[in-house]
Amino acid sequence: MKAMILAAGHGTRLQPLTNNKPKALVEIKGVPLLEIIIKRLIKFGFKDLIINLHHFADQIIDFLSINQNFGINIQISDESEQLLETGGGIMHAKWFLDDNHPFLVYNVDILSDIDLNEMVEFHQKNNSMVTLAVKERETTRQILFDDENNLCEWRNVQTRECKISREPIGNLKPLAFSGIHILSPKIFNLIEETGAFSIMDVYLRLAKNHSIKAFDHSHTKWFDLGRYEHVLEFNETEDLDFLK
Repeated sequence: MKAMILAAGHGTRLQPLTNNKPKALVEIKGVPLLEIIIKRLIKFGFKDLIINLHHFADQIIDFLSINQNFGINIQISDESEQLLETGGGIMHAKWFLDDNHPFLVYNVDILSDIDLNEMVEFHQKNNSMVTLAVKERETTRQILFDDENNLCEWRNVQTRECKISREPIGNLKPLAFSGIHILSPKIFNLIEETGAFSIMDVYLRLAKNHSIKAFDHSHTKWFDLGRYEHVLEFNETEDLDFLK
């Protein structure tokens, strides 16, 4: 299975750490985020990766070259001319990802001890269009699933904005997206959006007629290191042993 690491963002929430470097190279316990994620993916057997780049792209290319691509096949999806957001970024990498097999998408600023092999097995067992890693935690943006793990709604609890995709089977359960998802390549034929767009909006549109499931990993550790204060807190109070 191939994987894509989303690393093209400006890292605005990580400033001043990203004033002179991309967020993918922000160090956690002295190790760049990108290195942690690549090695974690290798641990689970991923040997074909693509990374989308925009902000300080040359630094990441140099970093990969110095590390000899960590001994695996790593390709670059260049978004230097336009930042394409999650959906546009995935579509831009279609040339690499569309090989008739499911593929994993992983946000570079997420650290978790989620069992990716278990998630892949769950995806294949359900024959889903998309499997979303989700967790019970506080968030302003909830995604709601029914009793059969079907994606049904999205809510912003602050603005009260709500996007409804389908009627639930049974009760609705609010969960938080973990920035890790597995997609069937069939989704490429269903994406109508162009340019820069959110993949979550695509999921909500497709969930009405397609299987988009929740993989609940609430029992695992999960850290969002996309914010300056989160990086400071992690470096002061946590370690990376939980990923071993």
